[in-house]
Amino acid sequence: MNQNFDIIIVGGGAAGFFTAINIVEKNPKLKVAILERGAEVLQKVRISGGGRCNVTHACFEPNELVKFYPRGEKELRGPFHQFCSGDTIEWFEKHGVELKIEADGRMFPVSNSSQTIIDCFLKATQKLGIAVLTGQSVQSIFKKESEWKIETQTENYLTEKLILATGSNPKVWEMLQTFGHAVVSPVPSLFTFNIKDSRIKELPGVAAQVTVKVKDTKLTSTGPLLITHWGMSGPAILKLSAWGARILHDKNYQFTILVNWLNDEDTADVEKKLKVLKQEHAKKSVSKKSPFELTNRLWESLVLASGIESETKWADLSKTQLQNLANQLTNGTFQVNGKSTFKEEFVTAGGIDLKEINFKTMESKLHENLYFAGEIVNIDAITGGFNFQNAWTSGFIVASAI
Repeated sequence: MNQNFDIIIVGGGAAGFFTAINIVEKNPKLKVAILERGAEVLQKVRISGGGRCNVTHACFEPNELVKFYPRGEKELRGPFHQFCSGDTIEWFEKHGVELKIEADGRMFPVSNSSQTIIDCFLKATQKLGIAVLTGQSVQSIFKKESEWKIETQTENYLTEKLILATGSNPKVWEMLQTFGHAVVSPVPSLFTFNIKDSRIKELPGVAAQVTVKVKDTKLTSTGPLLITHWGMSGPAILKLSAWGARILHDKNYQFTILVNWLNDEDTADVEKKLKVLKQEHAKKSVSKKSPFELTNRLWESLVLASGIESETKWADLSKTQLQNLANQLTNGTFQVNGKSTFKEEFVTAGGIDLKEINFKTMESKLHENLYFAGEIVNIDAITGGFNFQNAWTSGFIVASAI
């Protein structure tokens, strides 16, 4: 027995729900179903942002917003002019969810609970009569003349329009390859760096505002860096991992980074400053107090790494020691040996090749009435609400096109 729907959306996550709700709000007569393979819907929404759901980011200018997407920067410009972060805020307010902006620009529900977003979506689908069908793992997709046929383990479905919002699901990508779609193979995107190094071994929890470069590449990033038990994390590192997802994967996560602990200060300038300090603080011991915006513990560690013993006075520093210290501060070399996944927000770089999608409609260029929303396509962003914004924007565009 085939179940017939006007539109079927595969994937009961953020992009799937947002697309379904927007379609039926615009066309109440359409019969729409969401198929979810798991027993529960919106699972990633539940755990995102530490259970608070980082809905979007307070960046309201499309040309600025695209800069947070290592993959998709060029393609998202048009879509963001149609539906941007400001539209997201307005949409959720209309649906009874107020958002707030935090100091770093991330936006969360005022309730501080992802359940608010889940309840909002479930209430809307119920009200609009959208069928939410769980435990429906798609086994195959066929194209019949003007219809799509979808088979799950237990049911067969027919639909005129098919929307895939399955995120990073390798099985669905494989099915799409049989339809001639090219899939860019997935690699991890947001991860932290594993580093064993005596300079940072005793400093978990210490943070600094830095510039980090990956040696022998053009990869560079600025922002807070956090020292952890296994190495380095924080926005500066996560950004580097996102922009360098392919390059670092090809290096098998074995590479060298250069850390400027003083953000963007130049080695020669720092050496000059150290010479002035040598004059001014002649009788004080070098390692005791940091003269820069670094914690005393980090400063002390870098002083020792420069070959300066802990009781040495400023007056007694040799020229070589001053040079070594300037180098440690602005050009510290660290060996990265592997990666760790960042929290539960596992994001992959990879998915349907962007050249095969019409970004005015999110429709496949190869097959009529086949649409994509969310992370199934080769678009991903750094952490901060941007991956959700891509889900909302692509879902809105699919809904408008339909």
